[in-house]
Amino acid sequence: MVQQRLRGRPAHTPGPTFLSYTPNGTKLVTVGLNNAIRVFQTGSDAEPTNIDNCQDSNTAVVAANEFFITGSEDGTVSKYSLESNTLQEVLVRCTLPVRDVALSPDGEWAAVASDELVVKVVNTEDMTRVLYLRDQAKPVKHVAFDKSGTYLAVSCTDGLVYVYSLSSKDPELVRKVDGLIRTLETDAEASSKITWHPDGRAFAAPTATRDIQIMSQSDWERQRVFKDGHGGDITALAWSPNGALLVSASTDRKLILWDVKTQKILKSYDDIRFTILALSWHPTSNILSYTNNEGELFIHTDFIPDEHISLLNKSRQPAPFIHDPLSEISGNARAALTNGVKSGIPSRHARHSSYDSLDDIFPSDIDAAPGDLNDFIEDDDGAAFDSRDHAINGFGKRPLDDPSGPDNRKRPNGYSYSRSSFQPKIHQAFQPGSTPWRGTRRYLSISLLGIIWTVSQETHYTITVEFYDRSSFRDFHFTDMYHFDKACLNEHGALFACDGAPRDDIQEERAMLMYRPHETWTTRGEYKIFLPLGEKIESCSLSESYIVACTSAGYVRVYTLFGVPVRVWRMKSQPSVTCASWRDYVMTIGNGAVGGDGKTRLTYSIENVKRGEVCQDEDSVGLCEGEALTSVFFSDNGDPHIYTTRGTLLVLAHWRHPSQARWTPLLDTNQLSRLASGKKEESYYPVAVAQDRFHCIILKGGDTYPSFPRPLLSDFEFRIPVSDPPHLLRSSGADDDEDDDGVEIAKNENTIDALEESLVRTSTLLTLLTDLTSATRASPSQQRALDDLVRQHDKTVLRLLDAECRQGDERGMKALEVVGMLKTKNDAMMNAAVKVAGHHGRSVLAEKIREVAERTVLGLDEDEDME
Repeated sequence: MVQQRLRGRPAHTPGPTFLSYTPNGTKLVTVGLNNAIRVFQTGSDAEPTNIDNCQDSNTAVVAANEFFITGSEDGTVSKYSLESNTLQEVLVRCTLPVRDVALSPDGEWAAVASDELVVKVVNTEDMTRVLYLRDQAKPVKHVAFDKSGTYLAVSCTDGLVYVYSLSSKDPELVRKVDGLIRTLETDAEASSKITWHPDGRAFAAPTATRDIQIMSQSDWERQRVFKDGHGGDITALAWSPNGALLVSASTDRKLILWDVKTQKILKSYDDIRFTILALSWHPTSNILSYTNNEGELFIHTDFIPDEHISLLNKSRQPAPFIHDPLSEISGNARAALTNGVKSGIPSRHARHSSYDSLDDIFPSDIDAAPGDLNDFIEDDDGAAFDSRDHAINGFGKRPLDDPSGPDNRKRPNGYSYSRSSFQPKIHQAFQPGSTPWRGTRRYLSISLLGIIWTVSQETHYTITVEFYDRSSFRDFHFTDMYHFDKACLNEHGALFACDGAPRDDIQEERAMLMYRPHETWTTRGEYKIFLPLGEKIESCSLSESYIVACTSAGYVRVYTLFGVPVRVWRMKSQPSVTCASWRDYVMTIGNGAVGGDGKTRLTYSIENVKRGEVCQDEDSVGLCEGEALTSVFFSDNGDPHIYTTRGTLLVLAHWRHPSQARWTPLLDTNQLSRLASGKKEESYYPVAVAQDRFHCIILKGGDTYPSFPRPLLSDFEFRIPVSDPPHLLRSSGADDDEDDDGVEIAKNENTIDALEESLVRTSTLLTLLTDLTSATRASPSQQRALDDLVRQHDKTVLRLLDAECRQGDERGMKALEVVGMLKTKNDAMMNAAVKVAGHHGRSVLAEKIREVAERTVLGLDEDEDME
């Protein structure tokens, strides 16, 4: 049966015509070249309401439920009432033609694009409140608010997309996207408009290649592409209300319906007579309306064919990511969004979930798609998705243990009713040095030696290993058919891990470890280790001696570098979180007992595999309340370090002695002087600790993981947080000089805090190095480093003594206490302390120091336990 040609309604005089539905779908507003505006009633065949004597040549329209806003070529932006169908006010005027208007989801702000260089964002209730966006170098063609109203995307004629954050009083440019849209004149029929997906996490943009590119808002990475559909420039785009379908139009007079999940064409309408300039879905019905460049309006009822109507009836669907962050289960995955809104700004129309029976009948808010019922969410792609509130579960309901629920009412004795068992909050497993997917790419390992990153090629991955020192190591890459998702790198080789690899002699797939040495004298260049059926690899590590894997069965499996199993034991604290190794030592971290806040406390164990000795057994990880673990690694000297979400680097001192280990902070990145001005918004991705410095990657803005291309490494010296950071202390500008013995003495009284921090820091480093040299055969270089550290410590003591002497006689007792901290109490060092006191005329203190020296010679300065 031949489908009857759809007949258009002559809405305006021939020329560009535009339209907009009200959010509740009851009315449709159209504007065109003539000075009349037409308001159509949905579902009615009656003549539309005409609003006459308006501006000529209207170029844009956007509607709310109570009003609509238009823009015209004479630069006027007008607000009309939908109740009285009259002009309410002129919101703002531009000196040049208006090209587009956009309305925030709450209807409070209207953004205006014109041939001017400035985008104006005006309050719809108070026209005197106007925000100005001035970063564009050329006129702007389109503007588009995201679903939260937090971000505004500005499509400029220079081919750049400017994304502004409007969450504060002063708008902030958060991103400039290049290479996405094409350069266009403001009056061109082709479109470069950004169209946000209904879940708020991504947007679509027409490209110069006549494709439709999806870009994620969280990391600004390119995602799926809708391609090979149009032979002409794209003129309009529109998502279905639930985000499951996309419709696009182009200058080749094609209208195409796309399946968002598969990016396949469901239907192509080739009988379009004129170029479509604007598309709009009805919010709740199977209706698509569009206008063209001949003044015509088409209201296409039953637009979705019966065989595809189920897509329109689904709940709100996720944006088409290549690797959806919401579907990742590793600890590197970011948290799920609420209503797809990262900023958490709720819509004023959102209906809060409740326990009444209406939840089983009506959608939870007026913007919900058909069939979007709170008691049933169809999720055929397996992605955890779109909870309507922080306390709403995957089926649109509050969980039974929600304290605000009707079954958790307080008893008189203070306890609560609950029909469900308590579920503790556990720390998810993660692989140190890895990142989530950013589009088609992710880092598998970032270390001080080099990086390993992978690119998704749909059917396979491509893995690249790059070294910083190419004179010692050679880069390589290979095709990955196993989809490795974890990796480690050291001076001897690279380790890769995946959870589904085919084994030649067994039909079922197994989790697999693959070790690839940098150099080999055999023909085989890689060695594979298969785990038992059903076990998955939670994390893995690589040392000079062993390969370690923590599995989903709670086992710690240790192999030699070429696959010989050495040890297997079950962790006492489960599920496992991560692991690290150095030489013969293996450190594992797991979820321990549950604290009062409902979260598990992380515990760690350290074992010497070769000797079978347990150094530390199920001790607590040094985290405070509200703090989480970001990374764990051994330093170049073999000391365990952790880095936390609060930006604190801690080292485990005395870890070789059972029950003696202590977590000691080495650096609080929040106290870095580079953050003193408060203007920088940055965080730090930990990489390594080497040569007594913290090596990391600086992350700008709100980034939480390194981006592509490969960023540069930065390093910071340690600073133990014993006082305020140096940039908060007064400085008198005094210089340093030297006394007769060549000992540097600071004359700035305000350096006492800095000297005290230096004393604690050198003492901590000295403790770590002493433990290392006493537990191993110290090399000559290690012994020299130990001697240098002792001298540095004693020099700091003398400088602190000098600073205290300059404070006056009242600080004499503290100054004498400082002298007792000298590591080397020989005649030369004690005489230097006496000279410092004498230099400041502290004769009594000098005499006390001589007494300490005499007691040292007699061996009486050591404290002894008295019974």
